[in-house]
Amino acid sequence: MRNTRVARRYAQALMISAVSVKAIDDYANDLETIKKVFTGSRELRLFMNRPIVSGEKKMKVFRELFGSQISKATMSFVELLVEKQRESELLEVIEQYFALRDAKYGIVNVDVASAVEITPLQEKSLSQKLEQYTKKKVRVRFALDTALKGGLVVRIGDTVLDSSIKRQLELMREAFIDGHALN
Repeated sequence: MRNTRVARRYAQALMISAVSVKAIDDYANDLETIKKVFTGSRELRLFMNRPIVSGEKKMKVFRELFGSQISKATMSFVELLVEKQRESELLEVIEQYFALRDAKYGIVNVDVASAVEITPLQEKSLSQKLEQYTKKKVRVRFALDTALKGGLVVRIGDTVLDSSIKRQLELMREAFIDGHALN
């Protein structure tokens, strides 16, 4: 079960710490290391989510896995999560931290689905236009969607810009039904 509110609070506390020591990216790198190991090991996730396993055993595993790979500050934060019995929220805390980092740097994530493969030149051009539209730096993820017959669907947070052929046909259909003349 995801508890976004709790994860957000822990992520905010970590961000405050990172800002105070000017280590936002260092913490992010440590968290990325932890995330890769966690997402790659189902056994580790199950072990950490078991309430019958003591916090001491969980910390021992964390120290053995990450002791030499992450900073002492990040390890202290992980220890705090285990101490407060919030280790099951770790991946969500990491995601929230990344969202806070992106907000701090003025970066917005954009998902673009297209009916056909987009060339690198088109990707660059679209990225520039999206930066002008959002007035922020964009991190664009391009995906091929064979369900689209043509055009693009762009998702910026909760906003969807749908210029797919399917959507254009729906708009034309609505205009005919409503009796509006097409220009």
